[in-house]
Amino acid sequence: MRTQYGIILAYEESFARAVAIGVIVREPLTVWHFLIPFVFIFDFFRRKRDTEIFTKNFLFVKKLALDAAFAISKGEDRQSRLTQIESETRDKLTSQKLYSWGIHQGQMTEVNLRIDHYSKLLEAEGNSYQSLVKNTYQTQENYEAFLHQLTSIEREIDRAVIKTLGETEEVWQPMLTKHAAIDEMRTRGVRKLFSEVRRG
Repeated sequence: MRTQYGIILAYEESFARAVAIGVIVREPLTVWHFLIPFVFIFDFFRRKRDTEIFTKNFLFVKKLALDAAFAISKGEDRQSRLTQIESETRDKLTSQKLYSWGIHQGQMTEVNLRIDHYSKLLEAEGNSYQSLVKNTYQTQENYEAFLHQLTSIEREIDRAVIKTLGETEEVWQPMLTKHAAIDEMRTRGVRKLFSEVRRG
């Protein structure tokens, strides 16, 4: 089971970094990046730092849910763990000046769904994330049903974030970019996984 844990965490970290790159690095370069070398260097390090911060924040709820699923599989009480996560997520949101009831409840809904998902993957046979998913969900329809449910929850959280921060272009434009990056990666992942299944 620890092997499965490592596989799942590595996948989520890779997915988070790819989304971060899709959101941050796609910002267009200006003429100043080419005329003034120091601007390019400064911007490179700024984007690197922003990518690391985005990745860490993007992973926060996923890691809490994965650790909870692993602990629950070892006998820890689920409700006790959820109470702990509820406190950790509230503190995190408060520290980021992002706390609202809607965001917090959305995160807890996502945590519960992900605990169920990760618990299944932890019990599955396989030596890659793709094989864990294939052996857990069996069919493309089953896996897409999970992804659809997850995406709906994520979008609801983002709507609550936009409501909290204000419905400005500065807020919703990065959200749309993030959604596009996530959708593209998930679609590509499903297509690759189940085309391999059909060939196999």
